[in-house]
Amino acid sequence: MKLEKTDGALLLVIGVWTIAIWTNFGRNLVKTAKDPEQTRPKPYYIAHAVLVVVDVLLGGLLVKLGVQRLLTRG
Repeated sequence: MKLEKTDGALLLVIGVWTIAIWTNFGRNLVKTAKDPEQTRPKPYYIAHAVLVVVDVLLGGLLVKLGVQRLLTRG
């Protein structure tokens, strides 16, 4: 499958959006974890922290692929 320049731009935008959304969610997760009034069990925070890490890594991969496609000639 050959990616066009517009596909690279789309990958870049989706990757940046994914990173922005999940890092914001991660910040909010840390804030609620530190709140003494929160009664959520520890596995809740562990599971969501794993989701944040995985999705930020996937977003980074999308950004990398998008930039590579935008910088290649052809």
